[in-house]
Amino acid sequence: MRAILSFGVFCVNFLLDRLTKGIAVVCLKEREPIILLKRMVIFTYTENTGAFLSMGTNWNEHVKYLALLIVPIIVCMGGLVYLMVKEQKIYRIITGSCIIGGGLGNLVDRMYNNFRVIDFMNFGIGKIRTGILNVADMSVTFGVIVLLIFEIAASISLARKKPPC
Repeated sequence: MRAILSFGVFCVNFLLDRLTKGIAVVCLKEREPIILLKRMVIFTYTENTGAFLSMGTNWNEHVKYLALLIVPIIVCMGGLVYLMVKEQKIYRIITGSCIIGGGLGNLVDRMYNNFRVIDFMNFGIGKIRTGILNVADMSVTFGVIVLLIFEIAASISLARKKPPC
């Protein structure tokens, strides 16, 4: 059961990321941005040469391969195996699979696109805006936030059940 759930959630996140990046290449690359909802949503094509908010863009090539490709692939694959085989809590399986699906989506970009990750969405109101991101980034962010919410709720619940000393 957990293997099917984990692999299914992973595949949905990974494949949605790959599909939307393909659409972004076809519909947005070398074109004017698409602006919706009074600039609350902007679709514009860009390629990020580093990690989160371009971190690592100017790193040595060997460091880049190790820190932005090799280690993250090993961690993601190990994490997916763990979720499929060992993890018992459903919320951890779902959130972890979202994080790994998004993470591997960006790693595939780095691997086959000379360390460039395709980004194409920007959200905000006025000057308060996100960076330009993609579905993989949203999968990772969603997974982390929901995992933290569940973990905090579980720790609060556990603290309430402990008898006072």
